[in-house]
Amino acid sequence: MPALSLRSLAVRFGESTILDSVDLLVKRGEWVGMIGPNGAGKTTLLRAITGAVTFGGSVEIGGKELSTLKRRDLARSVALVPQHPVLPPGMRVVDYVLLGRTPHLGEVTGPSRHDLDVVAGVLEALNLSGFLDREVTTLSGGELQRVVIARALAQESPILLLDEPTTALDIGKQQAVLELVDALRHERELTVLSAMHDLTIAGQFPDRLVLLSG
Repeated sequence: MPALSLRSLAVRFGESTILDSVDLLVKRGEWVGMIGPNGAGKTTLLRAITGAVTFGGSVEIGGKELSTLKRRDLARSVALVPQHPVLPPGMRVVDYVLLGRTPHLGEVTGPSRHDLDVVAGVLEALNLSGFLDREVTTLSGGELQRVVIARALAQESPILLLDEPTTALDIGKQQAVLELVDALRHERELTVLSAMHDLTIAGQFPDRLVLLSG
């Protein structure tokens, strides 16, 4: 059973067709890179998988139709690293990453010791333990990218969606971020679907590339 299955996926905004008749299967543990010109619908496709936009056709996650999943269950299955993350002013790194545990928290209780341990482990794995009390808005591009990835990993979701994860980074930091994602993919048996604009970088890491065009 594939981790992700898209059948005849279509998204329209008003009179504009953004995606039409997209079919895609992503195997468990596979890294698939999406390439294509600006406006081809890469970001929209990722947002459809998270349920953020209305679509036609079918999206199945782990064999379950997206429409049957509760928001909490969906967040436990899929984590998104957005291209332009919302950064609350004054929020510390540790609190931002802890937001990734939201799908696992009780409705009344706060974070448990396990939640805090997961966050601590993710921060250590991404060499961010020294940034706990830094405000997210004070971080450099590379530091911030790691923090956003840390929040996504704290969800402990088996599927990781990356929307142009290296857009604002120089070549060296692009390489470092994607090498980190690849290492974590193998370590945690993650399935990765990424929208990528740089064909040279895209050709190095994904197992397979798919082209969105027209």
